[in-house]
Amino acid sequence: MKDARHVEEIGLVLEGTQTGRDSFVSASWRRCVELYGMDPMRSAPAHIVTEAELRDHRKQAEWMIAAARSGLQSLFRQVAGQNYVLLLTDAQGVCVDFFGDDLFVEDLRSAGLYLGSNWSEDLAGTCGVGACIFTQEPVTVHQDDHFGNAHTVLSCTAAPIFDSLGQLAAVLDISLLRSPTPKSSQNLAMSLVTNAARRVEMANLMAESPRDWVLRLSSSPEFLDVDPEAAVRLDGSGRVLGYTRAARRLFPPDGAIIGRRIDEALGLSVDDLPDLMRDRPTEERVIEMRDGGALFGHAIAPKAPRQTHGGLRGGGALAGLTGGDPDMARLLGQAERLAPGTVPLLITGETGTGKAKLARAIHITGKAQGFISLECAGLSVQGLHDACLQVHGPTTLLLRRVEDLSAETATALGGLLDRRPDLRPLSTSCLPPAEIDLPRPLFHRLTGCILALPPLRMRRDLDWLVSRHLRRHVSETIRLSPAARADLMGRLWRGNIRELEQVLDVAAALCVGPVIDLPDLPSPVAAAADVGAAAATDPWDALEQVLEACDWNMAQTARRFGVNRSTILRRMRKAGLHLPE
Repeated sequence: MKDARHVEEIGLVLEGTQTGRDSFVSASWRRCVELYGMDPMRSAPAHIVTEAELRDHRKQAEWMIAAARSGLQSLFRQVAGQNYVLLLTDAQGVCVDFFGDDLFVEDLRSAGLYLGSNWSEDLAGTCGVGACIFTQEPVTVHQDDHFGNAHTVLSCTAAPIFDSLGQLAAVLDISLLRSPTPKSSQNLAMSLVTNAARRVEMANLMAESPRDWVLRLSSSPEFLDVDPEAAVRLDGSGRVLGYTRAARRLFPPDGAIIGRRIDEALGLSVDDLPDLMRDRPTEERVIEMRDGGALFGHAIAPKAPRQTHGGLRGGGALAGLTGGDPDMARLLGQAERLAPGTVPLLITGETGTGKAKLARAIHITGKAQGFISLECAGLSVQGLHDACLQVHGPTTLLLRRVEDLSAETATALGGLLDRRPDLRPLSTSCLPPAEIDLPRPLFHRLTGCILALPPLRMRRDLDWLVSRHLRRHVSETIRLSPAARADLMGRLWRGNIRELEQVLDVAAALCVGPVIDLPDLPSPVAAAADVGAAAATDPWDALEQVLEACDWNMAQTARRFGVNRSTILRRMRKAGLHLPE
């Protein structure tokens, strides 16, 4: 029971001279007297909402109750037998979920530690939930910290739960009807409740994100995959769609976080996320922070929507590989339909066309959990077996430049695939399938379906690829002058996408100011007369494809072939080609 000492104490609080009490408790006591007109000698019972009001509060908090239920059950098992009770309240302070010992139900009801109790500060006075709602920080309100006589036997430790937009959504409270006198006795309770709140936020973010990237972060590699500290949800361009509260510290404190690019906070872009998936050891998934520190990252890819007919539906990792090129769209549509199965795939194309990226996207879209990537040049039998021993269960086996397998390793691979039906081979090659020299039985084991990537000079989304690379890897503020863009559109790109990206990186480093101009572009490495040599014996065999890729622009087509416009017109007449009407 509070006595005259407590009345004097509240007077000290109002004068701002109280000592020995947490500042948030002092501020709360002041509000209780000045704003709410409460008497510190009062013994008012807990405020319980009506059944109809409780139904409304629970209905509005249904999504949070579902996200928190498993975490609350786990937390209650940890403290079972220690007389703790757990409360989940909404942002208004009304208890919408509850875990407590059935032996003490009546005591808990009378103390307000039950469903429907309203712990908002203006009704309950200084208390754990009310102080947590006001400060939006974890707090412990211990015994005499409570305002009024009704709750001075309680010790309440509460932590806020935020939704993925950064708004307070709920409070998780762990309370004792009777506790030891030292406030430090609740340090463990504070650790338990803050960790549980963080996991609830994580569960909610994951439930919202089946079609988006999620990047989970930890300062320690040991806990990265099992209990990360923070997470952000990202769209296909790397912009933040949602985050857990702990991720706030990654961004500058000023301004909103939603809509900001992840590369503003971390040294990576959305294109780097596949390298942070579970197929790599956790200690290798290091992310540099803008302040010079480092974190460990675990990227979870979006789940591609099921497809019922031809064409991509716009989601998932595969959709990000084209900007509207019809040939690529058809190819990626096939890849999306094949990805969930176990058919072995051979991906062919010139060097630099993105074969490994396509293979990685197929893996992400599929069902396999494990991922092994092997360079076939110089791969020994022992190296093959050692790599495959590291994973179990459904696994994607990426064989890069499969034509370089030695005869001995090729034989061993065939035997390995016989013993490990859970391995799904995805092979890449720069050669046409007919020129791949492998034992015929193995060749057919690896080529259930062939996906042939077009060279860059044949693609109609070159401009999109240029803009995407500048936006993601260079800067949104840097742009191309019309002359520089026209020059890029007319190049041969013998090194394909890899060459394009290197040219843009060099130009961005050389340009002065925000505009890349013609003098900033490095000179083409390959001779113009070599156009199409990798795709056909006679480069003019590809004339119609190049014309389509250039939207039948004569000048642009001429630049790609390194000839005059009149030569293009003459070749068109010879081939019987006409401009589309």
